[in-house]
Amino acid sequence: MTEAEAPAIELVGLGKSYAGRPALVEATLTVGRGEIFGYIGPNGAGKTTTIKILAGLLKPTSGDARILGRSVRENPLDVKARVGYVPESGAVFEKFSPAEYLTLIARLYGIPAASIDERRNRWLEAFGLSGDRDRPMTSLSKGTRQKVCWISALMHDPDVLVLDEPLNSLDVEAVRLAKDLMARFASEGRTVFYSSHLIEIVEKLCTKVALVQRGRILASGTVDEVRTRFNAPSLERVLLDLGHEATPA
Repeated sequence: MTEAEAPAIELVGLGKSYAGRPALVEATLTVGRGEIFGYIGPNGAGKTTTIKILAGLLKPTSGDARILGRSVRENPLDVKARVGYVPESGAVFEKFSPAEYLTLIARLYGIPAASIDERRNRWLEAFGLSGDRDRPMTSLSKGTRQKVCWISALMHDPDVLVLDEPLNSLDVEAVRLAKDLMARFASEGRTVFYSSHLIEIVEKLCTKVALVQRGRILASGTVDEVRTRFNAPSLERVLLDLGHEATPA
């Protein structure tokens, strides 16, 4: 299969254990190009573990994951070059200013020096951070640092966005911008893998979803298909019922 034919994301019997305790168990999933794909489940279900594997931050214990046909095991640097990752934590190098941090990120991705300033400044303006560009990030709010994380994920123009609770701490304007960016990515044939507890947004934005619990993917498909499989009126109801050991029909 050529790169052009490969799905955006594939999980192939993916497993991850910590000190012998499974966090992800034989997860198998295919995410097509041009999708906003929701990855949902209760706390501790294995969502962040999956995302960190896709972002190249964790090595799987078993199985594999592929981004555009590239294995996270065999080609980790190629995978990282194609992925933009927004973590839940809003983690940045706090002694840097946003401008310094984003310049470092751009250099790590090999962005040509002649275009770094234009890209960085364009995104800082888009997220309303031009006035904060030279302030140390220790002085910035968590929401502002989260905006910097968004920009760092976008600087290298990735093919796949991997998002872990990316709207946490964002103000209304930034949430609107983030949702617009996700929609634009999908319209351009790129892919968004989106984990969130904001189920109403998942239902409105996502073309397909997968439901994970205790490290196992229980169901995947369109929002309507997953709701129907669990005989539930909404994804929120599905997740609430999982607390009572709901099983698919």
